[in-house]
Amino acid sequence: MRKILVLCGLVAFFSAPAFAMRCGSRLVEEGESRAEVRAKCGDPSDVSHRAVLRRPLLWWHGRRYYEGFDPVEVPIETWIYNLGPNKLMQRLKFEDGLLVEIESLGYGYRK
Repeated sequence: MRKILVLCGLVAFFSAPAFAMRCGSRLVEEGESRAEVRAKCGDPSDVSHRAVLRRPLLWWHGRRYYEGFDPVEVPIETWIYNLGPNKLMQRLKFEDGLLVEIESLGYGYRK
């Protein structure tokens, strides 16, 4: 019984969190910049660009405060990594240059 508990603890310790992605032996997590992700994972298979209008935000002591009523344009970039037919593709969403969302898609394809 003790061996099972130790094994479960090791699996939980070494598994990547739900908001992370593995690129070989490197871990990509939310909050990283585009340059950090590109250095760890290389170039993505597909990149798309768009922009949304939002009220300007200010984060102070973990709380969100709006700075005004006039919307500002926030650039959003979506990267898709095709990791091959045996792994799930990954969609990474960057807002204003920082990684905010990692989503698993279906299985990849051969290039």
